Amino acid sequence: MRLRNITGSREVIADSDYVVQESILEQCPGTWSEIFGNDNPIHIEIGMGKGKFIHAMAKEHPDINYVGIEKYSSVLLRAIQKMEEEELPNLKFIRMDAEDIAKVFGKGEVDKIYLNFSDPWPKDRHAKRRLPSRQFLARYDVILKKGSRLEFKTDNRELFDFAVEELEPAGWKAEVITYDLHSDEKLMEGNVMTEYEEKFSSIGNPICKYIIYR
Repeated sequence: MRLRNITGSREVIADSDYVVQESILEQCPGTWSEIFGNDNPIHIEIGMGKGKFIHAMAKEHPDINYVGIEKYSSVLLRAIQKMEEEELPNLKFIRMDAEDIAKVFGKGEVDKIYLNFSDPWPKDRHAKRRLPSRQFLARYDVILKKGSRLEFKTDNRELFDFAVEELEPAGWKAEVITYDLHSDEKLMEGNVMTEYEEKFSSIGNPICKYIIYR
């Protein structure tokens, strides 16, 4: 999907207090408790889109610190606008490529990771760019606290099958795997939908989800 560039989005991001700026990202590992001013758990969403999911999560769980990561400026701009309408002290944003995730968080510093409706990168030669690939799972393993969870949701069955197949060679285990999240009453308790989840589920697409750990 081609994202429309919004003139001035990079300038807005550079001036926003809600964004941890690129110039200090290398100083962030091990200091997120200082950035938030407390020792609350840290949950991150990689590829947060317009921020609907992570904003709702931060509002519902004020005792957890959330960091939303998005590489497209025009999309991150929408999340900033949402924060301007309803500011939350436990939510920060980063504009960056997820490949550099282990440079931003310290070893075992993150308590939970969310991947929601990630880019499928459908060509085989791009498999290592997929966020649930073994290459990315190795990066997550560095920053995620041992025994903590990673949750992934998508309506793309091919991507989900790929993600499940990556678990064993990457050394991860599945706590939950479902191919129809919205039919699982227990898993739907407290489920916060993303923009894509609302769109695709409304037209009858089943939503796949797994919860994994090391």
